Amino acid sequence: MPPEPTADALVELARGVRARDKASISRALNLVEDRRTSARSSVGTLLGALRDDAPRGTRVGLTGPPGVGKSSLAAALAREIRRTGRSVGIVAIDPSSVRSGGSLLGDRARMGFDPTDTSLFVRSLATGGEAGGLSWSTPAAVHVLAAAYDVVLVETTGVGQTETDVRHVADTVVLVIQPGSGDVLQFLKAGVMEIPDVIAVNKADHEALARRALADLRGALHSLSVVGVGRELPLVATSASTNLGVDALVAAIDTHREALAPTLAAHRAEGEAAWTTHLFVRLHGEHGVATLGGRAELARHVRDALATDAAPLAVAALSARYLAALSN
Repeated sequence: MPPEPTADALVELARGVRARDKASISRALNLVEDRRTSARSSVGTLLGALRDDAPRGTRVGLTGPPGVGKSSLAAALAREIRRTGRSVGIVAIDPSSVRSGGSLLGDRARMGFDPTDTSLFVRSLATGGEAGGLSWSTPAAVHVLAAAYDVVLVETTGVGQTETDVRHVADTVVLVIQPGSGDVLQFLKAGVMEIPDVIAVNKADHEALARRALADLRGALHSLSVVGVGRELPLVATSASTNLGVDALVAAIDTHREALAPTLAAHRAEGEAAWTTHLFVRLHGEHGVATLGGRAELARHVRDALATDAAPLAVAALSARYLAALSN
């Protein structure tokens, strides 16, 4: 087992990430995926060293049911964003086997990027059994890539109506559906339809089906907004295979990002607090929550800890508080 990196080595690694050195970025991502207890301090130190840089990267989440073409659309989006001169990092989440724990991690092969492009980086992560469409280490991976690239795309696994964790790591959430699949009414019920900022109807080269899906969505979203449980959203017809509407989708994402700018810091702080809380509960369960005074009191402790530390170190501080309370 290799020794834990020193503080100086982590500062140097952060410098390599900021310089967009792919070897450094790969090492940083390997570190944040390390689930060993002994690695938590190193991960926290690395993320703390990158904390001032991470705000520069725009974070875009792509979510939706399996088979709608999220990987292909992510690749088309990345190419369009690169065409505008911006750099792109991609985190692609693959489901882990419930039997072996393994994961195919095949999204990079499907995307087929130019390996010589130094301004584009793709990393696949396994869910490791986590629900919610993300890997447990996704927020940390996004934090690393956001310190290096102008735009970070986060492609979730195929998700259902209640898997909405992507909202905690993305500035803009794009829900991807396909025409003629019956997904529209299902997703209007609850859950994932409450979090998108843009909806992309992909595979829109099937024109008649795409027009029907767009009309259904407009009507349903209007009905939900009338009763106060929904809102009007930009709807964009896209086709990753023909590049139809990809430029319009990039424009919709940029427009949302500009509108979010005044509240972006608060939005990201809320997401980091949610991640910190999730990590703490994953370690100590509801007993940990109760020991620290319940959800409201835990939220206060999380805010205080994040004022000085990145999430892994904040969790360590909360864990120490929990253990101290147990010993009293």
